Amino acid sequence: MVEKQKLTSRSVRSFVVRSGRITEAQQRAMAECWPRYGIDYREAPIDWAAEFGREAPLWIEIGFGNGIQTAAIAEKHPEINVLGIEVHLPGVGHLLNLAEKNALSNLRIMRHDAVEVLQNCVLPAQAERILLFFPDPWHKKRHHKRRIVQADFVSLVTSRLHAGGMFHLATDWEPYAEWMVEVLDAEPGLRNTAVDGAFVKAPDYRILTKFENRGLKHGHGVWDLLYKAGG
Repeated sequence: MVEKQKLTSRSVRSFVVRSGRITEAQQRAMAECWPRYGIDYREAPIDWAAEFGREAPLWIEIGFGNGIQTAAIAEKHPEINVLGIEVHLPGVGHLLNLAEKNALSNLRIMRHDAVEVLQNCVLPAQAERILLFFPDPWHKKRHHKRRIVQADFVSLVTSRLHAGGMFHLATDWEPYAEWMVEVLDAEPGLRNTAVDGAFVKAPDYRILTKFENRGLKHGHGVWDLLYKAGG
């Protein structure tokens, strides 16, 4: 049984603070490209059409890591606005470089805790799709309360999706996949779109990363979940 955890910006975060080496190229990207692609956090709703310079469906990726997946989505789907959220500077710098190199005018980045961004910057029913790929599974039972996939977090995500919007998750840790199913199935505003079992085949926009491909070659599984908002 998954115990419900109270959602606060302090108790459930989308990240763990850790140090990381930032390269000169990433530092240069922060200085030169952030004004073009970055959005500074503020505790108020954001006018996304103004930030992107157009009206378009909004996709949000939480914790994008090195940003390769985020950039691929933006490049493959120029018809959507893509917001990537990440706190770790090397990953932000790397995605800024990709955005600049590939002229991804439909991509924006926020360097902040995703819980607070969803709570304060995104209005209800504003997003078409929210993505959460390979979050920290916090393997030990005593650390399960630190997992981002908790009932209140899922409720927050659901409230930010418009009717028919999708919450897409992926994990390479089967016990966490089962946890995700239990938590998401308990959310009345979501419906699992899987036809056979609880999981779906990865949609074509989720690329196979080198890390994932290496794991698959060693027999490791990957589980994708796709839940639709609006019942």
